[in-house]
Amino acid sequence: MAKPVVVGVDGSPSSLDAVETAAREAVLSGVGLRLVHAFGWSSIHPPHGGPPWHRAEAGVRELLDGTLTEAELRAHRIAPDTDITREVVPGEPVVVLEIESRTASLVVVGSRGLGAFGGLLLGSTAVHLATYGHCPVLVVRGRPDPTGPVLLAVDGSPAGERAVEFAFAEASVRGADLLALHVWNTWGERVHEGPDDPSRIVVDVDRLREEEQRLLDDTLSPWQSRYPRVTVERRAARSRVRPALIEASRDAQLVVAGARGRGGFRGLLLGSVSQALLQHAHCPVAVVRGNG
Repeated sequence: MAKPVVVGVDGSPSSLDAVETAAREAVLSGVGLRLVHAFGWSSIHPPHGGPPWHRAEAGVRELLDGTLTEAELRAHRIAPDTDITREVVPGEPVVVLEIESRTASLVVVGSRGLGAFGGLLLGSTAVHLATYGHCPVLVVRGRPDPTGPVLLAVDGSPAGERAVEFAFAEASVRGADLLALHVWNTWGERVHEGPDDPSRIVVDVDRLREEEQRLLDDTLSPWQSRYPRVTVERRAARSRVRPALIEASRDAQLVVAGARGRGGFRGLLLGSVSQALLQHAHCPVAVVRGNG
């Protein structure tokens, strides 16, 4: 049985946008859609020792049902033939959605939520899921260009291989081009071009540029042969990594990145580039963790 797309719902505009995005993803992938509202008592201050669904907490259950009903109506408008299920799950949002990710093909969340009720889909929740989720996590933010490419942040690391696969698959089902952007530099985030470039004293920049282009080509070639109908633009650029990717996201419909790249510290679960995209990209961001 195919794993569904799971979307977190809290009734906020951001989460309802996420529902519509998740519905489109379910249609493209040909899988079901699961709407989940995490219900945590810490957010509504229940009576001391009170049971989770005590009727004295007037209107709470009805409010939850109304939130999911609105979400389901939106999902059905986007995906009328998709199998859609809904559930209220007791527990803290970050925990509930992390557990849901174990049996999902994709988890979709908004970039921020209500906070006052449920606390679902705050920026910290998106970061937590991108860090610890068991499947790709798509965070809906910005204003995607529906005619733009899928933007893939290529780092050439083994951990980034699943992100490459995900980006090719997304470009294929969307009928979109793929812009594979590999940004590199020699002095951290400081970039200086020209004959007086200090890095030329200790580094053969031209040779390094060739090596970085080769890394990009080697990363993409196996997947290009598996997805021959996807038009791929390969771009290697010497620049500041995070600003370059954020700027490129202006014209994209989706940006895809691995959870951490070859520049990250061992044991670091979410890299600075992924975090920067989650916070500043101009379109939705999919973060894909590597194996292990």
